[in-house]
Amino acid sequence: MKRLKVHYAWIILILTFLALLAAQGIRLSFGAFMAPWEHEFSANRSVISFIAFVSYIVFAISQPYVGRLIDKYGIRYILSCSILVIGFSTLLTFFTTNAVQLIIIYGVIASVGFGGASNVAGTMAVATWFADKKGMAMGLMSAGTAAGQLILVPLSLFLIDQLGWKTTVLVLGCFLIVFIFPLLLLFIRSNPADLHIEAYGARVSDNEKGRQKEAPKGTLSIFQLLKRKEFLFLMLPFFVCGVTTTGLMDTHLIPFAQYCGFTPGVTGAAVSLLAGFNILGTVVSGFLADRWNCRGILAFLYGVRALTIVLLLIIVNDASLFGFFVTQSHLLILFAISFGIVNFATVAPTMKLAAEYFRHLSAGAVIGWIYLSHQLGSALGSFVPGVIFDLTGSYDSSFIASIILLVLASALSIMLPRPGADYQYANSRELAENS
Repeated sequence: MKRLKVHYAWIILILTFLALLAAQGIRLSFGAFMAPWEHEFSANRSVISFIAFVSYIVFAISQPYVGRLIDKYGIRYILSCSILVIGFSTLLTFFTTNAVQLIIIYGVIASVGFGGASNVAGTMAVATWFADKKGMAMGLMSAGTAAGQLILVPLSLFLIDQLGWKTTVLVLGCFLIVFIFPLLLLFIRSNPADLHIEAYGARVSDNEKGRQKEAPKGTLSIFQLLKRKEFLFLMLPFFVCGVTTTGLMDTHLIPFAQYCGFTPGVTGAAVSLLAGFNILGTVVSGFLADRWNCRGILAFLYGVRALTIVLLLIIVNDASLFGFFVTQSHLLILFAISFGIVNFATVAPTMKLAAEYFRHLSAGAVIGWIYLSHQLGSALGSFVPGVIFDLTGSYDSSFIASIILLVLASALSIMLPRPGADYQYANSRELAENS
């Protein structure tokens, strides 16, 4: 019998998964600290939300540079150093005495680390180490962020409730520095060549080698892209996606639940269910994107997301509409499940359409701009609802605005042109004119 061997690419995948779980899990735990920080620093919600706003802006700006740094220094050092930055920044929040210090430590310094330990680094790790089963590896790597939300957000809520927020940041910071950082530094490798091996499944035929040596694809400037219907109608809905997911819900769902009087147990259960069904929805969406019309999938996902937010308005205003046996807690759990299914599910069909529309261009550059719009939406979605809450004392206006934006995003998605030979010809012609 042949000796069972595990290719080192799977070790890299596990380490990358753990890095994203830890880094992005802590980033997504921000909502758990909003109420304690408001009380600790005598700050209103708009001030604390501004910290998230700064964090998302720094995170967004860092993304185009992460790839360049990895090319120069390698995945091992960028990923491990990013974890170390997040760990020490988390520990430093223990010593903060005002919101301005939090803006500098969390909003700027820690967010540089969040940008380094993000899906950009994970994607490059998978692309470097996997020649076969790359799609499955990408999916598993991306699940690290949702797993972090599933594990670390409820854990943060529990620790804050039992030990206080200061002890919680010490636990989280030490977890990164003592456990995650050494694992990455000792065992992760930037390239298969570092271990004198080939990437997983690297059996490149002569024909495949020929295809890999194609001439570099052309590029269009952002101003040229903004004139393209297919780019605008992908970018604008993805901006709305950022507003309503990582912006509004990941930042304000926990404060909203606390505002409604839900116990930490119910709130933690809702967040866990949202993260768990987020993983399921992402996997199913990727599976369907290869088989169904992606424009229809996006329109459906944005439309369903709008309907799920209606549940939050019902919780605040009149839960009795659903009868005696349906309590507000049941509605919150129902929201968490339904919103979780459509939360990150828009990523796969959006990226698939982008690759089809711009296959004759540098798709990576196009996707980079689309992701930047998502992070800008996240920044606004985290900050503006906090300001509105301070002005009105509720989240109703933010929820209504989100529903309207999601309906528009659904309409734009269904109006996307059908990808096909016509757009391939148009891209090729435009490139020829620009060259």
